[in-house]
Amino acid sequence: MFYEFCRGLLRGIFAVAYRLEATGDENIPKEGGVLLCSNHISVLDPITVGIRIKRKIKFMAKAELFKVPVLGPIITKLGAFPVKRGGVSKESIKTSLTILRNGEMMGIFPEGTRHSDSGAAKKGAATFALRSGAAVVPVAIVGDYKLFRKMRVIYGAPLDLTEFKEMESGEAVEAVTDNIMSRIREMQKTGKPTVK
Repeated sequence: MFYEFCRGLLRGIFAVAYRLEATGDENIPKEGGVLLCSNHISVLDPITVGIRIKRKIKFMAKAELFKVPVLGPIITKLGAFPVKRGGVSKESIKTSLTILRNGEMMGIFPEGTRHSDSGAAKKGAATFALRSGAAVVPVAIVGDYKLFRKMRVIYGAPLDLTEFKEMESGEAVEAVTDNIMSRIREMQKTGKPTVK
C-alpha cells in the first residue's frame, strides 16, 4: 500500500516537473523474475524507471543511505536493499538472486555509477541474469532532468539469452553485458524500444 501511494504521488510530480513519458512498457513481463537494466544519469533514475510500472521494483542502494534518519526507513519500505561501496557483497548477491528467483522484479544500473553518456558496464547485471534465469529488460532514460523539459523512459523487449547459456561462464558474462549495454545505447540513440 505504501509503495503504491508513493508511486502514484511521484508519478504525478514527475508528469508535471519533467513531463515524463514512458514508451514500451508493454514489453515488461507481467509475472516471473524480471531484471530491469538501465543507464544511470541521476539519483532520480530509480524513480523514473519505476513509477510507470505496475509491478513493484526493488533496487540496490548505497548502504550509507539506510543510516540516514527518515530516508533509511522509507527506502527500506519501498523495497531497496543495501550494497556496500567498493563492490557487491555476497549478501547483496544472495538477496538479488532470491528476489529474481522468487519471481519478483529488480532494477539495476549496469554502469554502477552515474554517467551522462553510457560508461563502461560492470558485470553484476549479466551475472544475476544468467544465474537467476530472470527475463532481462533493457531500459533507456533520455533527458537531463531540467524542470519542465521532457524526460523519457524507454523499455525494450526482453533479451534472448539462449545463445549465451552455451558459452563458458566468463565469456557468457562478457557477452551478455555487451548485449545489455548495446540495447540501452540503441534506445538512447533512436528513442524507440528495441525489439526481440
